[in-house]
Amino acid sequence: MDGAVPLFRMEGVSKRYGGVRALEKAELSVMPGRIHAILGENGAGKSTLIKIMAGVVAPDEGTMTMQGRAVTFSSPAAANDAGIVCIFQELSLIPELSVADNIIISNPPTRFGMIDRRAQRRLAEAALARAGASDIHPSALVKDLPLSRRQMVEIAKALARKPRILILDEATSALTAADVAKVFAVLKRLREEGLALLYISHRMHEIAELADECTVFRNGRNVATYAAGTKTDNEVVELMIGREYSHIFPPKTPLPSSDRPAVLECRNLGWTDRLNDISFSVRAGEVVGLGGLDGQGQRELLLACFGVLRGLTGQMLVDGKPVALGSPADAKADKVGMALIPEDRKTEGLMLPMTVRENLSFAALDRLSRGGIVDRNAEQAMIDDMIKLLAIKTAGLDIPVGALSGGNQQKVVIAKWLMRQPRIILLNDPTRGIDVGTKQEIYQLLRKLADAGAAIVFYSTDYDELVGCCDRVLVLYDGAVKRELVGPEITEHALIASALNIQDDNAGMKQGAHA
Repeated sequence: MDGAVPLFRMEGVSKRYGGVRALEKAELSVMPGRIHAILGENGAGKSTLIKIMAGVVAPDEGTMTMQGRAVTFSSPAAANDAGIVCIFQELSLIPELSVADNIIISNPPTRFGMIDRRAQRRLAEAALARAGASDIHPSALVKDLPLSRRQMVEIAKALARKPRILILDEATSALTAADVAKVFAVLKRLREEGLALLYISHRMHEIAELADECTVFRNGRNVATYAAGTKTDNEVVELMIGREYSHIFPPKTPLPSSDRPAVLECRNLGWTDRLNDISFSVRAGEVVGLGGLDGQGQRELLLACFGVLRGLTGQMLVDGKPVALGSPADAKADKVGMALIPEDRKTEGLMLPMTVRENLSFAALDRLSRGGIVDRNAEQAMIDDMIKLLAIKTAGLDIPVGALSGGNQQKVVIAKWLMRQPRIILLNDPTRGIDVGTKQEIYQLLRKLADAGAAIVFYSTDYDELVGCCDRVLVLYDGAVKRELVGPEITEHALIASALNIQDDNAGMKQGAHA
């Protein structure tokens, strides 16, 4: 590749927001027919980098060139016209419109001054097929699709614009394992076709499989560029965090005594065809994981426990007493003391235009109010405690929470619920799309909360997290608990075998798993 002219080059690019340095003298070269990974913690400058490339924000200084010619992008449309298309972590789809409308929204085909629906559908079908998602119907409404399928529509929408450079920002974070495999095949094919791909992910195994080159950013600066495979994961992480990488998971404490009463118990829970006769319990001080392939009922189980779903069968008990949780308000009430950290922080966990302060105190307002008046001193004291406990990095409490990095936004979601001092904590894939440093802090927090007596149910799509964080893991398959793994039985091999509902030769199968 020596002597080849980069398709795109960025030199000395800087961007500041007030007194905060988001990017400082950034350098980047993007070659055609290559997958270039961008690595770094949340807040390292990756998002600002791609927003500048995509025409979302303008740099304060520096130059950009396309095939040696200087370029500036005054808008995303200008970047698109130059052949740069970005798939952001926050989806840009309009839920009320169809899949085809969303894919072809920027340049719909017309006939006699009207949108040509047949041509639009053909173009949408071609884009979906190119994205490996031909099973999605072009006429389906986006709002009726699960998050993983919406992400596939977003990828198809980007490909319909015929990019020369495709930027993917955590594009697989919401996908099922099957969809990830399809996307990888698509990206490898696009590379063979000569596209330049910029790939941002916190999943090191994805980088290992896909990337040709890697650039690491830290504190707004690029600190290293190297050929993929030439550095170990630990070396890469040390570049990202600027310090030696210690063991990521905290040590587990001994399991609570089996004769300790359960804080939460579910008996024979069922819901439509998604949950089938699920029974389990969680004791104080215990982290119980939910494993299995994505989409096997784990999310529905958490929603059922939190009072979201209607038409449940079976029974739930808190402290040994039957409870009827008809709504999240019932679940979070003091007599139950439950909290749910949702899957999608952007749409389910935060009110992005509102301030950090407002988001932190929102769930606990009833505890902070007397006669409808908020005790501001008590509110500030609790917020200060949460900021310290979770090491939330923010330029102030009165800035929009949407201005924070993804990892700090996730910390705000967790802190919001911890302000209620819950006894039962349900977590729905809480580390999706956040950096390794913040993940490590969350793992430490989970163990600290468990050691303080919380009963925790933890769903993760990352097998390493289940192995490293959980005292027990219930593996779901087709809406039912197929196996319980305890202590040393929790291995990646056992989790994968159980997730595929096949016999694990290394351990005996425990069917039914009634804890």
